[in-house]
Amino acid sequence: DMNNVEEESSEEEDSAESETETDDGSDSGADMEDDEESCDNKDDKENDKAEEDPSDSDMEIEELTGKEESEAEPTEKEEENESTEKLVCVNSAAALCVAVGSFCDPEDLPGLAHFLEHMVFMGSLKYPDENGFDVFLKKHGGSDNASTDCERTVFHFDIQQQYFKAALDRWAQFFIHPLMIRDAIDREIEAIDSEYQLAKPSDANRQELLLGSLARPGHPMRKFFWGNAETLKHGPKKSNIDIYTRLKDFWQSYYSAHYMNLVVQSKETLDTLENWVTEIFSQIPNNGLPKPSFGHLTEPFDTPEFHKLYRVIPVRNIHLLHITWALPPQERNYRVKPLHYISWLVGHEGKGSILFFLRKKFWAVALSGGNAETGFEQNSSYSIFSISITLTDEGYERFYEVVHVVFQYLKMLQKVVVNGMKKFLFVFQTDPIDYIENICENMHLFRKQDFLTGDQLLFEYKPEVITDILGLLCPQRANLCLLSADNEGRCPLKERWFETQYSVEDIDQYWADVWACDFELNWDLHLPEENKYIATDFSLKAPDFPKMDYPVKILNIPQGCMWYKKDKKFKKPKASFGVVLLDIFVSILSLNLSEPAYGADIAKLKYKLVAGEHGLIIRVKGFNHKLPLLLQLIIDHVFDFSFTPAVFEMIKEELKKTYFNMLIKPEVLAKDLHHVILEHGKWSLIDKYRRLMKGLSAESLLSFVKAFKSQLFVEGLAQGNVTYQEAKDFLSYVVEKLQFAPLAHSFPLQFRVVDLPNAHLLCKVKTLNKNDANSEVTVYYQVISLGMVKYLLLYTHMEEPCFNFLRTKETLGYHVYPACRNNSGIIGFSITVTTQATKNNSEFVDKKIEEFLLHFEEKMKLLTEDTFHAQVNSLINIKECEDSSLGEEVDRNWNEVMSQQYLFDRLACEIEALKSFTKADLVEWFQTLRGSFRKILSIHVVGYGEQEQDSEFAAVLDVQRSLLGELPQLTFLPPSSYMKNTAFIRHISDFTLSLNLLPYHKILK
Repeated sequence: DMNNVEEESSEEEDSAESETETDDGSDSGADMEDDEESCDNKDDKENDKAEEDPSDSDMEIEELTGKEESEAEPTEKEEENESTEKLVCVNSAAALCVAVGSFCDPEDLPGLAHFLEHMVFMGSLKYPDENGFDVFLKKHGGSDNASTDCERTVFHFDIQQQYFKAALDRWAQFFIHPLMIRDAIDREIEAIDSEYQLAKPSDANRQELLLGSLARPGHPMRKFFWGNAETLKHGPKKSNIDIYTRLKDFWQSYYSAHYMNLVVQSKETLDTLENWVTEIFSQIPNNGLPKPSFGHLTEPFDTPEFHKLYRVIPVRNIHLLHITWALPPQERNYRVKPLHYISWLVGHEGKGSILFFLRKKFWAVALSGGNAETGFEQNSSYSIFSISITLTDEGYERFYEVVHVVFQYLKMLQKVVVNGMKKFLFVFQTDPIDYIENICENMHLFRKQDFLTGDQLLFEYKPEVITDILGLLCPQRANLCLLSADNEGRCPLKERWFETQYSVEDIDQYWADVWACDFELNWDLHLPEENKYIATDFSLKAPDFPKMDYPVKILNIPQGCMWYKKDKKFKKPKASFGVVLLDIFVSILSLNLSEPAYGADIAKLKYKLVAGEHGLIIRVKGFNHKLPLLLQLIIDHVFDFSFTPAVFEMIKEELKKTYFNMLIKPEVLAKDLHHVILEHGKWSLIDKYRRLMKGLSAESLLSFVKAFKSQLFVEGLAQGNVTYQEAKDFLSYVVEKLQFAPLAHSFPLQFRVVDLPNAHLLCKVKTLNKNDANSEVTVYYQVISLGMVKYLLLYTHMEEPCFNFLRTKETLGYHVYPACRNNSGIIGFSITVTTQATKNNSEFVDKKIEEFLLHFEEKMKLLTEDTFHAQVNSLINIKECEDSSLGEEVDRNWNEVMSQQYLFDRLACEIEALKSFTKADLVEWFQTLRGSFRKILSIHVVGYGEQEQDSEFAAVLDVQRSLLGELPQLTFLPPSSYMKNTAFIRHISDFTLSLNLLPYHKILK
């Protein structure tokens, strides 16, 4: 579908600004990535709306899910929601970057910079209320966030325009005179420690800490940036260190005005904004001290420890090879961006590329390369260039040969001329928060004229700079790291903080000798061919259909139908269309397309193949000129679908790993249990995994594909710079190419949902990862016949008090959030807390959630008319906000098509409903929800730790045990003394068979 470059963020980083959590399993094109963590400390001080994927069961396998954990920064809001519910409308935003980060941590207080980033938000002298800023933002549709990197700390917020100046004043006080009261220190250290515990099961975080430990002694890369209770509480207490005094000292030394850059964005005039900034921010103290610098600490990895082979036991089941080089700092080359050139070539997937060759050999399924531009990989001391390859089982056995292929490719690049500049015609609007956050960091790095574009454009072409870098990417400077569960028994060493088991050895002598010589090139490796998908026609199409406000059905045949809307607003040369097909072979189809469609991908034409619960979703988007070619390519591959036995076996093994890596994450398992209990007939992840383990034959897939292509119903949406006739042609091509018969009967694209009894039910299971202390606790309330508006309004009232009560005051865990939930049209709400079994029993947390709801119930009774109307108006303003991009509108319309509701004016309907809603309605409804006939389902995925009576916990941590190769069983636990009178689920299918099923339900009013 259609948004172009700017929409990648909403799709690939999860479009996450809606508070609505759509659990309906509707096939909305949601990703299901293998892992999505990384290394930076990023904290959302307002709340973690770690909203779940609306159709987490819909498996997308673009790269055979062999992807490494995402490079995107983790936030306290693991915002995985792709719901099109519009709940964020940002007119004004501000970001402030302090040129100080974790490199400045004192040796005796690791994590202090990260801790200070938390503490400055805990009230100010002018506005002493500890959570007053969050309350103000939430009341006016805003949010805030912060992150600590190696050399920079960034803070930002957004809010509706009319409240921007007042918010600026409140926010600025955190940098003028933060309170940082002693009473808050222990509580916030618990939040830091919970964040650390959540980070431990991430292979990306583990890899980063291990790599940092290889730096020279005394270099700040060896520091432990995260911080935890040991470094910030227990250790200082033993050493008689006053953490409060040191925190104040650190703030006074480093949070100085001359270290800071500020960016504000709003619709006021520049003069007005300048006057506001001068008035409000001029009070930030300036200590005049020299800015800390680390540029003199050159070549931190020029040590005997670096050029080695490290074997690591990962958390996930994966074979992953990292090849890493430490380079001179490249920030000074930002106008040339040599690492961008090289990473583009190394990461290419077409003919002649590293990955194309490795896939043909069945040695690898995915590859990424380059520099992530995080503080860890690019700073004033060094830059990292790394290539990460997800290996097959055979590739793991031949990993030295895989490394050799990489070195052959790099040697080839040294001998050819890299082409020069391209002309850039379009830049697409990005989210205001992302935009100003980038600018305030750019101001520390680039010349003034390059603040806005210095991180995006290639200003100068200097082949000698690129050649110099290629000369440094040689075998003699590379470090190898091989992650695999097959390293079990070979890794006697343990990294201190994340307890990663690893070993170190010299590079195999045979290969060291080969690479020391002038080894032969591989003639299968060469530069990419000419790309036929690059658009050259950017004209806007003349309309050939009457003007419309919403999509209309322009084609309706037995085999399918097509919805259409011509873009009249954004006027960009882009287009989008989604086609629903029935499929289960998406992984092999994706592999088959990876080479022929890669040219489209790098020409900014994007496609997604999603194997959903009810069909195959194909979404294509980008510049409209060549977009039909991409859709035709995909449909042609559906028609000509084929595979070899070797491909089938490789895909099957990778899919096993994908399921396994999802199952060991408590939040994914909890989400899956929620769906399986509520949605009749839904396959659980664990059942899918067992089915794969029992074996599937290639013949069974061929039989399925034949049946699949014989009888279908295709429904599509075409929207953007596309004509009425072209929209019809899209569907016609699918029908004519595939030559299928229509379905004998129509069927709804949703599940029937079980009617929960009027009781409080508990489903409590043990996490499948014995090394994970994290527990996920979700308490869900089901209501059958109410629309969404009441829940959204309830959410706006509940979000900040929930966070303040359960995280800030009770310190139960790092992730705390309420959510509206939509299971196939049946609405409910939930509260989720991620805690640690080393600190809290899951049932204790459940009781605290109930305690909060009692507190909130009393708060609702005292709700004033002014506060109520302020929240209503805030929600109305958000829903009235115009779409900032075509992609927002397309996603919303596509969701209506996918859910078969077709209420394209849903926003307008909800605004009218909000206008008629009263405070008495909300209070009475919430009290009814909490009354004697309430239907509550608590889902606990319980980690390993002392609070869960795991006496063997310490011993368990020393054991790395994999479930791969086994048929895992969920361990259902009875309630403990905290919830001893609560009915509990011993077996899901036995429990759900005893319940009635609710009718299919659509939210149409």
